[in-house]
Amino acid sequence: MPPEEDLIRALNESEVRFVAIGVWGVNLYARTLMQTFATKDQDLFLPLDGDNLLRAWQACEAVGLELSCGEEPLDQPRDLFLAKAVIERRALTRATDGDQLAVDLTLVMGAFDFERVWIERRSFVVNGVSVPVARLSHIAQSKAAAGRPKDRLFLETHKEILEGLIRRHEGNSP
Repeated sequence: MPPEEDLIRALNESEVRFVAIGVWGVNLYARTLMQTFATKDQDLFLPLDGDNLLRAWQACEAVGLELSCGEEPLDQPRDLFLAKAVIERRALTRATDGDQLAVDLTLVMGAFDFERVWIERRSFVVNGVSVPVARLSHIAQSKAAAGRPKDRLFLETHKEILEGLIRRHEGNSP
C-alpha cells in the first residue's frame, strides 16, 4: 500500500477539506503508466480555515508524520493560534515520514480560491480510499501561473499528454 493512503484515510476520517494538486494530482487522472509522471512529493491544497488546518496536522501526526514549516519543525503547541498564524502567512507545512513520503500542505494554488477548486473537484478511489482532486485544467493553470522553471519545463515537456487528459476528463483543451 502506498504510504500516502494512510494519510489520506486519516484526513478523510478527520473531515479535513483538501484537494490533491500538483503532479500527484495529475497522475490520478492518468489511465496508463505511460501517462504518469515522476514526483518527489504530494501536494494538498487546503482552505484558509484554522480548524481545518489543525485537523490536518493532527491527522498527519496520527499516522506518524513529522511536521515542519520552512526548514524548522512546526512549533508547539500545535493549536488554533498557530494554525491562524500559518494561514496569515500562507506558509506551507510539510509532513514527512523521513523516507518515502513527503506531503506539502499548501494554502495557495496560484490565483485559485479554494472554494472554487473544491466545488469543481473530482474524486478518485485509490485502493478503497477516496481522494478529492482539483480539476486537471486548474492544476495546469496554477503550474503555468507559478512560472517556476520546473513547472514550465513540466508543462512544455508533457504538453500533448496533458492536453489529451484534459480533453478526456473535461471535454475541452487547456
